[in-house]
Amino acid sequence: MKTAYIRPALILALGLVVGLGLLGYQLGSSALSIKAYERSVTVKGLSEREMPADVVIWPIRIVAADNDLTALYNKLEADIQTIQTFLTRQGLAPGTITVSPPTVVDKLAQQYGGAADVPLRYSATQSLTVYSYDVDETRRIMGEIATLGKQGIVISQDDYRGAVQYLFLGLNDIKPAMVEEATTNARSVAQKFAEDSQSRLGKIKRASQGQFSINDRDANTPYIKKIRVVSTVEYYLSD
Repeated sequence: MKTAYIRPALILALGLVVGLGLLGYQLGSSALSIKAYERSVTVKGLSEREMPADVVIWPIRIVAADNDLTALYNKLEADIQTIQTFLTRQGLAPGTITVSPPTVVDKLAQQYGGAADVPLRYSATQSLTVYSYDVDETRRIMGEIATLGKQGIVISQDDYRGAVQYLFLGLNDIKPAMVEEATTNARSVAQKFAEDSQSRLGKIKRASQGQFSINDRDANTPYIKKIRVVSTVEYYLSD
């Protein structure tokens, strides 16, 4: 009778041992698979393009001085009118031109200096700004405006206040292609890394797109912009 009870117990014990062994093997294999699957490489892909600016902002700042305030305002008004006429005759639409109010300084009202130090009591500045989408034509006109000096118009050469700005507003049109190019370049780098490490390149684990930057190509050609983006991509690796 005892022998009859021992055999089923022994069989059950052996079954448990084998089952636990198989379970341990499966868990160990899964752990190794997960560990291998977690291997990854992080790479960066770059995309750069040079594009012409599509907007130009051109401030034209005139200066004048006089002892008679009425004469000074008349001079500013006449100079602004002359410049507007010149620009429209050159081909700029009137809607691209805006005029700012004049700024007048009474030098005798200043806290420093005296009447003997002031040859002309009043000085004034006024700005006219061109906002144009025709960058090439506007740049051509810039080279012609110096001829107004022969008509007694003094145009300030203040680099800070009179600096021309060039903008590129067409980023959304080229953004998808640049992101695709950056991602493709990143995958090429990752593929080379995988080959060198005798691994296989897997799917993307995570990816992030960097900020687009728009800068002048160089100091001499601000009307040509360099657009740049860097994408960071992490890929899985396997043996």
